[in-house]
Amino acid sequence: MQSLARIFAIALKEVQQMLRDKLTFAMAVGVPIMQLVLFGYAINTDPKGLPTAVVSQDTSPMAHSLVAALQTSGYFHVVESGIAESRGDALLQRGDIQFLVVVPDDFGARVVRGEKPAVLIAADATDPSAGGNAIAALSQLGQTALNRDLRGAALASRAPQPLPFEVRIQRRYNPEGLSRYNIVPGLVGTILTMTMVMLTALAMTRERERGTMENLLATPVRPFEVMAGKILPYIVLGYVQLGVILGAAFALFNVPMVGSVALLLAMIGVFMLANLGVGFTFSTLAQNQLQALQLTFFFFLPSMLLSGFMFPFRGMPQWAQYLGEVLPLTHFLRIVRGVMLKGSGGAELLPELWPMLGFLAVAGSVALLRYRQTLD
Repeated sequence: MQSLARIFAIALKEVQQMLRDKLTFAMAVGVPIMQLVLFGYAINTDPKGLPTAVVSQDTSPMAHSLVAALQTSGYFHVVESGIAESRGDALLQRGDIQFLVVVPDDFGARVVRGEKPAVLIAADATDPSAGGNAIAALSQLGQTALNRDLRGAALASRAPQPLPFEVRIQRRYNPEGLSRYNIVPGLVGTILTMTMVMLTALAMTRERERGTMENLLATPVRPFEVMAGKILPYIVLGYVQLGVILGAAFALFNVPMVGSVALLLAMIGVFMLANLGVGFTFSTLAQNQLQALQLTFFFFLPSMLLSGFMFPFRGMPQWAQYLGEVLPLTHFLRIVRGVMLKGSGGAELLPELWPMLGFLAVAGSVALLRYRQTLD
């Protein structure tokens, strides 16, 4: 009985210490809830309603039926129609659409004549999993799209043909649908997110635990100078990591580099600064290195799940996409895939750069304000 009493006393003491460490207790409760919500509601491996543009000047009922059949499938959502093919190519290049459908101008007339015209469907295949099921659904399009239109003489005139038209699928930027073309560039962002946030968060908490923070606070160094001095070595480390990852990507996986390396390096610099700002902010919140690691994981988990790295971004519900748009990794994945696979330039990548700069400004400002509170 005395042994049980002593065990109970130690257990009670441990519970009191756990409750006293509010951050650790919140993480122990919050992380499972976050995982349950993300995996239960946000993750979807069968994305539907993918943005699609249609290039067609044919006003025949058959052309309209074709477009209607695409939308009825549930996988395609036509956001623009009747546009020039050059504009459709630009939209696909920027990632604004997932599919580009090119219908011949005389589509209806050629179907009636039984000529079996070809409909081109170009897919953005940088992420093969995003449009895989949609492409599979296209196999039934030729058999069902024009059933109501092909009647009477029209049906008789095309009787020798097994299908009224041909669907030609073009997987752009990744013709073979290789998953490594998507995963390896994405690893650049995920690895840098993890290391930049974690190492910076640990840097300041290590100073506090070792008792050297007081010496640093006693110096005339300003908060911004401390922040810049702490961050600079990790920027160099980040570029070293980048060199290792890209070297392995080219040597082992034959991942192409279509665009400008200099542009990619500049964009990566902004991305690293944004994550380093987050790490610096975490270092002002954490009381020890364990809490710094916990905060890093709490930031890294949604970044990995909501950015489009592990699961198709457009497959998530709208609220999850809004959250994902806040995260730097979401925009960086579009940048790195755009440069490496599409050859995108600065103009195409500018819409993804501004959110990262905004995130950097907010994270840096919070870090400086929190550090000034520490100085007080």
